[in-house]
Amino acid sequence: MADPKVVHSTYVVERSFAKPVEAVYAALSKPEKVKAWYAEGEKHDLIEFTLNFMEGGTQRLVYRMREGTPVAGLVIDSEARFQEIVPNDRVVMATTMKFNGRRMLATQITFELVPTPQGTDLICTHQGAYFEGSPANMPDMLRQGWTDLLARMGKLLEAE
Repeated sequence: MADPKVVHSTYVVERSFAKPVEAVYAALSKPEKVKAWYAEGEKHDLIEFTLNFMEGGTQRLVYRMREGTPVAGLVIDSEARFQEIVPNDRVVMATTMKFNGRRMLATQITFELVPTPQGTDLICTHQGAYFEGSPANMPDMLRQGWTDLLARMGKLLEAE
């Protein structure tokens, strides 16, 4: 059998926050909060960020990797469409990502918010389809990326 042209991967990243579900949901839905933990960063320059948080709405993030990173100068363009939003419960979005204009992957990302006596458990399930030309370790890189992003979200929540 021939090698597949599309590689599939599913992984889950879980994080517990000592904040109520409403605060964690706000970090997923309010543009200024999403920009702080998701769009801005020290390893890239933000070119564009837009968020229309509603079912059928879109999120777009375009950034250029800075000098000193393994992919300095690379422009990453991520677009998402919100498939389902249940306030304080779950958010489902379908995304695509391009590297220097070339589509590398399509994903579905589901955020589930589970209230606990200590605050909120956030379960992020990432289901990806990686196309020809994607780095072989792309699923591992994205899993680490989501782990880091949710840690940033935690810092944002702790500061509130």
